[in-house]
Amino acid sequence: MTEVSKDQGIAVALLTEFTTHRLPRARDIQAKVERKEPLDELDIGFLRNVFETAQAIKPQVDRQPEYQEIYARAVELYKEIMDKAMENEREQPGPASLL
Repeated sequence: MTEVSKDQGIAVALLTEFTTHRLPRARDIQAKVERKEPLDELDIGFLRNVFETAQAIKPQVDRQPEYQEIYARAVELYKEIMDKAMENEREQPGPASLL
C-alpha cells in the first residue's frame, strides 16, 4: 500500500468517524452550552479527546489539502464550544470548574 493510499484510507475512516459520531455529539454539547448548561465530566472528556485527536492527525491533514477546510471548521466548532462553556462558567456564581 502506498503512502498516499494509506493516508487516503485513514482520512476516509476519520471523516466517517467524525460525521457519524463526533459531529453529532459536538452539536449536542453546543446546544447544551447555548442553553447555558454546564458541561459534565463526560462532555469535557469528549472535547479533550477531540483536541488530542486533532493534534495527532494534523500531519495527515497537512498531506491531504482537500481535508484541510473541514479540519479547520471542526477545530473551530470545538473551540467555539469551549469558549462558550468557559463564558458560561464565568457567569455562574461560585468557583469555576473549567478555569
